[in-house]
Amino acid sequence: MFRERGIEIKTPEQIERMRAAGLVVGEALELLRAAARPGVSTGELDALAEDHIRSRGAVPSFKGYAEPPFPASICASVNDEIVHGIPGERLLVEGDIVSIDCGAIVDGWHGDAATTVAVGTVEPEALELMRVTEASLWHGIAAARLGGRVSDISHAVETSVRAEGPYGIVRDYTGHGIGSQMHQPPSVPNHGRPGRGPKLVLGLALAVEPMVTAGAQDSVVLDDDWTVATLDGSWAAHFEHTFTLTERGAWVLTALDGGRERLEALGVPYGGD
Repeated sequence: MFRERGIEIKTPEQIERMRAAGLVVGEALELLRAAARPGVSTGELDALAEDHIRSRGAVPSFKGYAEPPFPASICASVNDEIVHGIPGERLLVEGDIVSIDCGAIVDGWHGDAATTVAVGTVEPEALELMRVTEASLWHGIAAARLGGRVSDISHAVETSVRAEGPYGIVRDYTGHGIGSQMHQPPSVPNHGRPGRGPKLVLGLALAVEPMVTAGAQDSVVLDDDWTVATLDGSWAAHFEHTFTLTERGAWVLTALDGGRERLEALGVPYGGD
């Protein structure tokens, strides 16, 4: 079922399929978090992700996506790379941070999530950047209420980041609706005033994905036509989850626990089973 502006509203059964896809993604990211060590290549991480996704009877969302076709099953963006890094021969080294974005399709329905991982021992400033970015993701999801608006999420993400210091919030790339396609309306920016945009209703699924930099928010697309890096060379972090709202509250479809721990820590009800 579709509503105005091309927004797709899912049935409960379709949301359950998205949960199945989300669990495949969540499991893959846990495997990659453990595997991201000094001396491991981003291509090896990609192979591990694809093997896991296919072993679960799912299909990688990213492989062959768009034009030029994305050549891998994950995005692996290191240090000053914000998003869409192409995995390959690059070896991770002690002190790197790597943003890993992963998507999977189960029975035609998508899950999409990302995490940023510290490789070995990293500088405290990089760990703090990661903490701030991940916290803003959860504040955004926690702000979602049935009857609210998409920009309530955006405002909560921005407010969370701004409270932590002079970080850059990337504006050229946003979260998005998700369901039978990976990217659907509506866009979910990481900044803005509350109370605007489409209404949050049952059956709507959104991918929220703050991208935060240690410097300015300006970005550039590199020569591979995919990798997005900071213009000033500052490091970036990226976290993402797919979620929906039930009558009880938020249900994070790509979190292995459905988001219960983080949502309850923020004092909001958990909407999953």
